[in-house]
Amino acid sequence: MLAFSGCYFGGGDKERNELGEIRKRWATLPDMSAEVERSRGKCPLTPQEVGLMLRALGFVNNTYLYVASGEIYGGEATLQPLKGLFPNFYTKEMLAGNDLKPFLPFSSRLAAIDYIVCNESDVFATNNNGNMAKILAGHRRYMGHKRTIRPNAKKLSSLFKACKQMEWEMFSRKVKLVQRGFMGEPDEVRPGRGDFHEFPSSCICQNPDHLVIGWTSMKPGIGGNETVRQLAASEVETSGR
Repeated sequence: MLAFSGCYFGGGDKERNELGEIRKRWATLPDMSAEVERSRGKCPLTPQEVGLMLRALGFVNNTYLYVASGEIYGGEATLQPLKGLFPNFYTKEMLAGNDLKPFLPFSSRLAAIDYIVCNESDVFATNNNGNMAKILAGHRRYMGHKRTIRPNAKKLSSLFKACKQMEWEMFSRKVKLVQRGFMGEPDEVRPGRGDFHEFPSSCICQNPDHLVIGWTSMKPGIGGNETVRQLAASEVETSGR
């Protein structure tokens, strides 16, 4: 995903060269600057940046964090800063153990497990704008509002660059400021094309004439664990709708 999007996770020349070689697999991809793409808000946050954003927004270090993802670029070394900020760090591999083996050959089923946990979480924080993130946001709103945080990546990019030059209180205050309108408030609306709204108003369910649900086969609560308070900080992007 990083290579295809032209993005960069901050791993120095080794990472730049490796991602550059991967991009050569697609002859039609244009030359792109990772720094420019990040400044435009087109790149996902790094795991460390996700952790800094959540801490700045007020999530304390004993928050339970469930990371819904496939293989993370950079592996354990990339995830370590996030684990340091949130020691209660879990993935489906850590929680399911051997019970996950029947699912391993099927990427869509692994994604479904992540979907269920993210949907049941107290807060869902997306780190890309793919189909899974959009469906989750709509599902969580429609089935009874639960907060979905979308990073304002364009404005956060400049803050992360300058964070070492400011006190934590100042950094936290600025993160909260740039995240206004991206915190999943009940009446937070982004107009879409025609009658469609990507983040529909919370009152949409009050008018049955306007309900168009394209994913009615999804049922809430399947496989959820209401006793565990979970926060999903990242998710996979599936290829289907």
